[in-house]
This record gives sequence, C-alpha cells and structure tokens, in this order.
Amino acid sequence: MLKWLLTTDVSAVSMLLRLTLAVVIFPHGAQKVLGWFGGHGFKNTLKYFVGSGIPAPLALLAMTAEFAGPIGLALGLLTRIAAFGIGCVMLVAIFSVHLPHGFFMNWEGKQKGEGFEYHLLALGIVIALIIMGGGLWSADGAISRL
Repeated sequence: MLKWLLTTDVSAVSMLLRLTLAVVIFPHGAQKVLGWFGGHGFKNTLKYFVGSGIPAPLALLAMTAEFAGPIGLALGLLTRIAAFGIGCVMLVAIFSVHLPHGFFMNWEGKQKGEGFEYHLLALGIVIALIIMGGGLWSADGAISRL
C-alpha cells in the first residue's frame, strides 16, 4: 500500500496538475487557518463550521485538507492523500452548499450563491492525481526511487 501511495510517473502533466491545484486551493485553506486573503482565521472558521452543524473533528479535517493538502501537492509529498483530502472537501462543498445554485458560478451576481463548476474542475484534477501520482519533481518520486 505504501509503495502505491508513493509510486508516480515522471510526467510533467502530473506535476502541472498538482501545482495548479495547490495554487488554487492554498488561498482557501490560508483564509480558513491563517486569516489570510480576507479570511476569518482558524478560531472563527471552526466556530462557523460547528455552528453550521459540522462536527468539530470533521471541520478540522476539512481545514487541514485545504491548508496542508496544497503544501503537500506543491512538494509532491503524499500527493494521492493530499488530493483525496481536497477531493472530499470539494464533494462536501458541492452537496452541502453549491448544488442548489446550479452548475455555473455567479459571474453576474444574479444567483443567491455559487454553482459547482469550480468544484467539478478540482475533482477532475484530484482524480487524475490519484491515478497518476505526483509526477516530475515530486518528493513521492524521489522517495519511491530510494
């Protein structure tokens, strides 16, 4: 099992996908955990999640996936686990928040909320990374060659 988690191709495509997902997801995690980019920070985010009916342990897992997951992806370290965690967050976001607002993002401000197209794109990248691994210049690749 550990061998499968670390084994990867040496594809630049995998590297590009993991770096893209890391760049897109990290600011969301930093909002929740550090309060960066206009976010509310760890304490207030946890309070919001728990107040919304999400148990604290699951809220902590989601915050960890969105903050530590992109760091793991950027390094190519435990790529499949990081991608899986982000994928779980995207699925929960779709079904608990975004599905009622339809497919499209709220570009024109005419909807009450955002659709799920962004989350679907992230899930596509997640699936590709789980299948292929971290790719070129990943810590996973370096470790698996030892």
